Amino acid sequence: MRAGEATSAFAKPYRPAAIALANRLGRLLRLERRPITLDGVLSEARRKAKMSDFGDDAFLEPLEVLVDSINREAALNPVGRTIIRGRIVGVLVNKLVAHDTIEKHPEILDIPVEEPIVVAGLARTGTTMLHRLIAQDPAIRSLASWEAINPAPRSAHPPGKGRDPRFAQAAKAAKGLKYMSPGFFAIHPAEPDAPEEEVILLEQAFLTTTPEAMMNVPTYSKWLETQDHTPAYRALRQMMQYLQWQRPGPGQSVRWVLKTPHHQEYFDTLLELFPDATIVHTHRDPLKTSPSLFSMLTHLQMIFSDEVDPNRVASHWLYKIERMARRAMATRERVRDRGFVDVSYYDLVKDPMPEVRRVYEQAGLELLPNVRSAMEASRRVNRQHKYGRHKYALEDFGMTKDDVEPRIAAYRARFGVPYE
Repeated sequence: MRAGEATSAFAKPYRPAAIALANRLGRLLRLERRPITLDGVLSEARRKAKMSDFGDDAFLEPLEVLVDSINREAALNPVGRTIIRGRIVGVLVNKLVAHDTIEKHPEILDIPVEEPIVVAGLARTGTTMLHRLIAQDPAIRSLASWEAINPAPRSAHPPGKGRDPRFAQAAKAAKGLKYMSPGFFAIHPAEPDAPEEEVILLEQAFLTTTPEAMMNVPTYSKWLETQDHTPAYRALRQMMQYLQWQRPGPGQSVRWVLKTPHHQEYFDTLLELFPDATIVHTHRDPLKTSPSLFSMLTHLQMIFSDEVDPNRVASHWLYKIERMARRAMATRERVRDRGFVDVSYYDLVKDPMPEVRRVYEQAGLELLPNVRSAMEASRRVNRQHKYGRHKYALEDFGMTKDDVEPRIAAYRARFGVPYE
C-alpha cells in the first residue's frame, strides 16, 4: 500500500516488516494466548502511578465485561494485544492521577462547565471539519490530541515553559499509527496539535463505543447498550474541569467545543449533564457515509487483529448507525429540537462560514472578524484529501443500497437528507 492511499481491498492486512516480525516472535512466545486479566491491569496501573485509590469502583464491572469480551472474541495479534492492554493500563493510570489531584485540589470540581457546543452527527458527515473550525476561536476550549493521549500526567507542565512534553508523546503515537496503517490518515487524520474527540475521556468509566470501533467485542457491545451511561458523562464533565484547571482559557468563562458521533446514542444523558449545550447535528447521505465508516473501522481493526471480516464490521456498524439515528430522533422529539441546530454536509463543503455563523448564533456567540480569519486560514491548511483519497464502496462489504436504505429511511425523511 502506498502512503496516502486508503484502499477498500481487505484481502490481506497491511503489515510493515517490523510489525510482521514482532507478531511472528509474539506467536512463538504465545503472547496472544495470554489473557488480559482485571487484576493484572489494575496492579500494573497502581505500580506505574505509585497510587492505589481510583476514587470509586463503578468502573470495575464495565472493565471486567470488556476484558472478558476481548479475551474470548477479539482475536488480537501479539502487537494488537500489547497495544490494547497498554491503552487500558493508561486509562487506569490517568484515572488514579486525576483522582489524586482532585483530592488535593477540590476546587477543581467548582470550575464551571457551561454552554458547550457539541458537534455530533453520523460519522463522515463533516463533524471533523466543523469541530476544527470552531476550535480556532481562542475563546473556545477544545480537547487537543496531545492532551487526549495523556489527560492526567503525573506532573503538570508549568505554563509558559515551552511546549508540553505530551506533544512529543502524541507525535510519536501519530507516527506509529501512520507506520502501521499508512492509509488511515487519508480516512481520519490524527495530528498531535489538532482537536480530538472527547470519546477518549468517556473511557474513564469504561462505558464507551471506542472498544467496538477498534476490535470485535460483541458481548461488551451488547452489554453496553443496557447500561446507564450517566457515570461516563459525569466522568467527562469532571475531566473537562480537570483539563480546564490544567490549561485555563483566556477569560473567566470558558466555552468548550466537543465532537464525537458517539453522543447521538446518548443525547438524553448528555443533556442531563450539560443541559445548556448547543448540539450541532450534522447530516449527509448515509449511503455514502456508511461504507466510508465501514472502511475506516476495518482498517483500524486490522492493526490489532489478523482475523477481521469486513462484512462483519459493516453488519455491526450498520446496526449501530440505525440505533444512533433512532435514538437521536427520539431525543429530539422529546425536547422538540430545543438546543439543536442542523447542518448539512453539502452546505458545509460548499462554504462552511455561513454554517459556522448559524452555530454561533444558536450558541449566543459573536463571530468576530479575527476569529473568522483564523478559521479561513485553517481551511487552507486542513483541506480535503490532505493525506490522500479514501476509496470505498458498499460492495466491498457485501452490501447494496437495498441493504442500507430501509435502515435509514426514517432518518433521511426526518432531516430531509438528499441522495448524493
